[in-house]
Amino acid sequence: MDNILVIGAAGQIGSELVAELRKIYGSSHVFATDIKQAPPDILEGGPFQILDVMDDKQLIHFIIRHKISQIYHLAAVLSGNAEKLPTQAWRINMDSLMNILEVAKMVEEVKKVFWPSSIAVFGPTTPRQNTPQLTVMEPVTVYGISKLAGERWCDYYFNKFGVDVRSLRYPGLISYKTEPGGGTTDYAVEIYYEAIRNGNYECFLNESTALPMLFMPDAIDATINLMEADRSNLTIHSSYNVGGMSVTPAELAREIRKHIPGFTISYNPDFRQAIADTWPHSVDDTISRVDWGFEQTYDLSKMTGIMLKEIREKIKN
Repeated sequence: MDNILVIGAAGQIGSELVAELRKIYGSSHVFATDIKQAPPDILEGGPFQILDVMDDKQLIHFIIRHKISQIYHLAAVLSGNAEKLPTQAWRINMDSLMNILEVAKMVEEVKKVFWPSSIAVFGPTTPRQNTPQLTVMEPVTVYGISKLAGERWCDYYFNKFGVDVRSLRYPGLISYKTEPGGGTTDYAVEIYYEAIRNGNYECFLNESTALPMLFMPDAIDATINLMEADRSNLTIHSSYNVGGMSVTPAELAREIRKHIPGFTISYNPDFRQAIADTWPHSVDDTISRVDWGFEQTYDLSKMTGIMLKEIREKIKN
């Protein structure tokens, strides 16, 4: 049985990925780690340890001691926060990835690595509609630059050293379990919480800003399916496009009003608008569908019903 290490387990993706991996591999085989304390369900569901991925010596000792064979490296400074601390964000995002790649190269027991990229790798010169897998990529944010550099390092380590590193270019991710963490697409989570708490929301993007989004259960399924795919079927070793649904703030607000008729939204774009204006409206994920069977299950209507129901329950409790 594989022993799996999840780095960044207390974050938006990590908290849900750990739970799903423990269902598949067994609680004792999934080691959750973060530099901060994890939520109770992660702590109570299996092994958890404070671990700083920037400390390469601590990292390699942990991996060898626990005989880790798969690593999910999810720790990063996200797009909005990275613009406030650019050099620090670059160092954290890049040095942590290099530590993981070096460990995977050196430790024979490590068979597979997952590292998330993002639609932030694209830029203002990239085709905005149905963005291809292979296209012009000139990101203008620190987060996007670090993700594009990371993609090239992943491809390099695969070709040069045979490291089986796999990656997805996540679109905006929407989840009710973990509140926003500083990303440009986080309005699509905030809007649901504010609709329930206050009945109104001031959006930091304008009403017509279309961005690709994915409901978290689809993102978790995609991540695990890619990691479980036969290596011989994979043709991309930088990062795979995954699309989802193309959604604007106005469309989200209209869908919420079907459940909360009095909900109102206003618009006060901040610095994140300029970031969003360089990202795709929609993404072509044909290669993901062909290579490892990516499928999207949730549309805007189905997702909204679940989001509102689960957030109400969360706030009540």
